Amino acid sequence: MSKIVDRTLDCFEIFATQKQPLSLTEIAKLLGIPASSCRDVLKAMERRGYVYELAPRGRFYPTQRMYELSKVTAQYDPVFLRADAQLRSLRDRLDESVQLAKVSDLQATYLMTFESSQPLRMTTSVGNNLTSLHATSAGKALLASLDDRALEAYLKSAEMTAITPNSLKSKKALRDQIEAGRKTGWFINREESVEGVTTLASPFRWRDSLYIVSVAGPTLRIEPKLARAAELLLDACRQLEMRAGG
Repeated sequence: MSKIVDRTLDCFEIFATQKQPLSLTEIAKLLGIPASSCRDVLKAMERRGYVYELAPRGRFYPTQRMYELSKVTAQYDPVFLRADAQLRSLRDRLDESVQLAKVSDLQATYLMTFESSQPLRMTTSVGNNLTSLHATSAGKALLASLDDRALEAYLKSAEMTAITPNSLKSKKALRDQIEAGRKTGWFINREESVEGVTTLASPFRWRDSLYIVSVAGPTLRIEPKLARAAELLLDACRQLEMRAGG
C-alpha cells in the first residue's frame, strides 16, 4: 500500500483515538512522519471536505463527510443485508456476543459484531483481524477449511505460542480439534486465548468465499448452554449459506 494511503487512513484513526482537534505538529508527531508530509495529507483531506481547520494555523478535525458516506454505504453492504437479522437473532437468543468474519487466505477480518446485553461480555471491533489461529475457535474453523496439504504446510511452520495455561501445546492436539470440528461443523476455544472466556465458531460460504460466525462469552455462562449454543450457531450458518445461494 502506498505511503499516502496509509498516512491518510492513519490520520482518521488518530482523530478517533485522540478524540480532540489536533495541530499539524501534533498529528505529525503522533504518526511519526515529517511535518511536510503530514501537511500534504491534511491539505488533500481538507480539499475533499474530510477535515477542516478550526482557525488559521490552528487545529484540524474531521468533518461529518466520512460519517455521512459511511452511513450510506453501510446500508447497501451485501453481507450486512444478508446477515444482520440472522446474527441479531442468534445474539438475542443466547444473549452472548456474536461476530462475523470474512476469510482471505490465512487471515480473517471482522465485518460485524453484536454484543451481549450483559455487563460482562466479549467485545470485538469491526475491522480487526483474527489472530492466533491455533488458540481461537474462528482460527480453527479457518484452518479446517484448508485442504490436507495446505493444513500440513501451515502446521509445519506454525508456532504454538501459549497465550493462556489452556492454550493447545502440540500440533497433534490442534489437528485433533480441527478433525473433530470438521465432523460436528463447529469449533471450540475453551479459555485458550483469554482466561475465563469460551468461544465457538462455525463457517459458511457465500459467493465462493468463506465466512465464520463466532459466539463468545464467559465460560461460566457458555458451558451450561454449550449444546444449545452450538445448535443455534449451526442453524444460523445453514440459513446464511442457504440464503447465500441467491
